[in-house]
Amino acid sequence: MDISVVVPLYNEDESLPELYAWIERVMKENNFSYEVIFVNDGSRDHSWDVICDLKSKHPEVKGIKFRRNYGKSPALFCGFEEAQGDVVITMDADLQDSPDEIPELYHMITVDGFDLVSGYKQKRYDPLTKTLPTKLFNATARRISGIKNLHDFNCGLKAYRKEVVKNIEVYGEMHRYIPYLAKNAGFTKIGEKVVHHQARKYGKTKFGLNRFFNGYLDLITLWFLSNFGKKPMHVFGFLGTIVFIIGFLAAAYIGADKLWCLAHGIRQRLVTDSPFFYISLTMMMIGTQLFLTGFLGDLISRSSQGRNDYQIEEKI
Repeated sequence: MDISVVVPLYNEDESLPELYAWIERVMKENNFSYEVIFVNDGSRDHSWDVICDLKSKHPEVKGIKFRRNYGKSPALFCGFEEAQGDVVITMDADLQDSPDEIPELYHMITVDGFDLVSGYKQKRYDPLTKTLPTKLFNATARRISGIKNLHDFNCGLKAYRKEVVKNIEVYGEMHRYIPYLAKNAGFTKIGEKVVHHQARKYGKTKFGLNRFFNGYLDLITLWFLSNFGKKPMHVFGFLGTIVFIIGFLAAAYIGADKLWCLAHGIRQRLVTDSPFFYISLTMMMIGTQLFLTGFLGDLISRSSQGRNDYQIEEKI
């Protein structure tokens, strides 16, 4: 099979027939063998009924229905597990992603040799309250991930080699960082294509400011896991040691200063009356806790079942 199209959706019953008809036309024009996997993420409208109707008329349609709303990442994860095509295309169900981009995306994967191609909605039809946070978010993601050539990490329109989606785990709300996940898994040939963005035709956007803030928290989590996930002692132990040493040296200085004053008969207040004494003790305790956190994290990491999960490209 040439292409699997994975479409996560939530309350998009109005757009699904039009979206499938558009995908079907593009596939037939280019003689692609294909499947379309609709992942119904706990919709409360008639989305599942529409998917069932499409399935009864078109054998290329597959459907996955969640009992409740889990989010886009779980929907993509289940869609990726089901996908059988050599190239996997993801797109949103709101008709803002154009299926006409599929042939060029397919060409970039199969001919140009990319592992992953992300769409770039250079001209957007979203409100300013969405576009400005998106630009700030993408600038931060480029900096932290090191993938300098991507301008739109969260674009729903992406293409992957089948091996990519079978070797990454999309969880939580990590769908925003699939290129980063792919890079960490060893798939470094990541490209970008400027794609056409259309104004939403049906329904309303699911974007909220909470997603913007959650995105940054997820990015920090992913950065830490990718750099220190299997060696937490390297960060917590280092920070703990530095903080403890600073606190210890400060306490030693306060004690030495007190002894010097006593030796020279200089009257001075009690060490325990100085706030710096308690600050130094607090730093020593915090340093010890950080060190122990790293130690415990290392023990957990070494006993985890995935401690020796490595991406092996091929064997001979």
